[in-house]
Amino acid sequence: MTPFGIAAPGRILFGRGEARQAAGLVAGLGRRVLLVHGRDPGRAAWLCRALEAEGAEVLTVGCPSEPDLATLEAGLDAARPFAPQVVAGLGGGAALDLAKALAALVPAPEGPMAHLEVVGRGLPLTAPPLPFVALPTTAGTGSEATRNAVIGVPEHGRKVSLRDARMLARIALVDPALTDGCPRGVTLASGLDAVTQVIEPYVSARATPFTDAIARPAIAEGLAALRRLMRGEDSAARDEIAWVSLSGGLALANGGLGAVHGLAGVIGGLSGAPHGAICGALLAPILRANLAASAPGSTARARLTEVCGLIGGVLGAPPAEAPEALADWVRQAGLPRLADMGLDPADHAAVAEASLASSSMKGNPVGLAPSALVAAMRAA
Repeated sequence: MTPFGIAAPGRILFGRGEARQAAGLVAGLGRRVLLVHGRDPGRAAWLCRALEAEGAEVLTVGCPSEPDLATLEAGLDAARPFAPQVVAGLGGGAALDLAKALAALVPAPEGPMAHLEVVGRGLPLTAPPLPFVALPTTAGTGSEATRNAVIGVPEHGRKVSLRDARMLARIALVDPALTDGCPRGVTLASGLDAVTQVIEPYVSARATPFTDAIARPAIAEGLAALRRLMRGEDSAARDEIAWVSLSGGLALANGGLGAVHGLAGVIGGLSGAPHGAICGALLAPILRANLAASAPGSTARARLTEVCGLIGGVLGAPPAEAPEALADWVRQAGLPRLADMGLDPADHAAVAEASLASSSMKGNPVGLAPSALVAAMRAA
């Protein structure tokens, strides 16, 4: 067996009602708390009150959309004079990524561009990040379990990562009740991201026995739970998709991703479209492309075929027809096409070329030519 490691948050708490512990756990790491929340500050009021009841001083920073460089720099300008001792993120993947980036960069002597990959210098952090506690309110990105934060850089038309093993959450507190009532469109997009993030690590060229163990069982579970949520609110399905999201975060942090995410980072930077929606639109076309490029009898072909069997089992389709069945279901559920999200077909070739430099693409189970990536975007 090839040696492998396991990177994970220092402590993971999962289950309904676990959020009741949040204030005590956060305050136990520091009394000056930087709390990053999503678009609606009212959704963080309960945690602010609970932290203040614990004797903590709280500074809040909002993340109204997927974070870009300007949002990050404004957050740093607000946070550094406050001198936080701990950072808590309460929100979707965007809020968690901003919180994670602030925890990493508040102590850093250099600015963000010194550490951002691809468009920056990609330098390692010279100061240890502040303790970070993650409380996701959507089920999709798995950001509570990853060691990177994705930041948009509009000047370069890209979304890139700030990455360091020390950026893993000190505590990941995943309470599915925080996702109850999430809007249908957000549930669909984020849920498809969660499903993608257990499929790509399972077929990844960097898969390990650990990632296999948590990713494979979650593929059918995640898709089935998401289908139930598209029919109506379902607390058990919320629990299941939250677990799949956490599993995906752990899997991608240890086994990598693939072409869906390689393309998504570039497309998101150009179009501003929601990350999960981009991934959902690309999942079936990239699955088809990978199958076409895989060699008969190879490990890649075997795993991709296995994934098609799992998808087909949920959707009631033969394995050979699973990518088409998935694409049809995604459209019927209401996910827009990439062109409707703002991706100009004239940009397909440039997107394909740019995506080849992404870290996610390095995990794809087979090499895909730019022409195959263009065809996948056209089908999405």
